[in-house]
Amino acid sequence: MKYFVRIGAQTIEVQVEGTRVLVGGEALEAHLVAVPGTPLYHLLLGGQSWTVAAQPLEGGVGRWALGVVGERVEVEVVDERTRQIQALTGGRVAAAAPGTIRAPMPGLVVRVEVEPGQRVDAGAGLVVVEAMKMENELRAAGAGVVAAVHVAPGQVVERGAALVTLESAEPSG
Repeated sequence: MKYFVRIGAQTIEVQVEGTRVLVGGEALEAHLVAVPGTPLYHLLLGGQSWTVAAQPLEGGVGRWALGVVGERVEVEVVDERTRQIQALTGGRVAAAAPGTIRAPMPGLVVRVEVEPGQRVDAGAGLVVVEAMKMENELRAAGAGVVAAVHVAPGQVVERGAALVTLESAEPSG
């Protein structure tokens, strides 16, 4: 999957294929693991080890404040499809509409971090799925209310399986 990472005025193309990452055309081996109960991630990139703090920012999906080696950097990450939509519409894509969060790959549900009726903010952790010995925390793209949890810890899921359904946090009508 191809992503575009904007840091200040610079945009870097990043292509992710399993544990292989192309950053600006340079191939690197990458492993990212969440540190449970913290906003920290352990990143092994090209043989170098980093601890990264990640915090979602207000004002849109894909905006993050990253803390690395005592420095804070704000980044915006969009996938190829979102970037094409932005190019066509001339703007950023609004927060994702409510809907069902699906497993991006086959794996084992390690934790379910929400329950039906719970309000969540953009970036809130919903479900942790382990795949290829790596834990992947799936997060809410936008604020909402958990309408349903479709999985339980210990359950094996296939790619595309429904995990959590979110509804709009805004009252209708």
